Amino acid sequence: MRDAVEGRLRWRCRRGMKELDVLLAGWLDRCWPQADDARRRDFVWLLEQPDPDLAEWLIGGARPGDRARAKLVDEIVRRPA
Repeated sequence: MRDAVEGRLRWRCRRGMKELDVLLAGWLDRCWPQADDARRRDFVWLLEQPDPDLAEWLIGGARPGDRARAKLVDEIVRRPA
């Protein structure tokens, strides 16, 4: 089951913009296995957001309003694949 969940998430990391794909899939590979439930929920939430918002947060320097989600974005940006 774990592989199926990660496979679906990997597919959702494919956004059609190489920069986003690399950042999101990189976090999935590095951090998902040891992430706690709250962090996983935030990542799934992030994948549900529209591409323009993701690009603004991950590439443009903006951050989501929620502190935990902003920390996740910072983590993704600081540690690319």
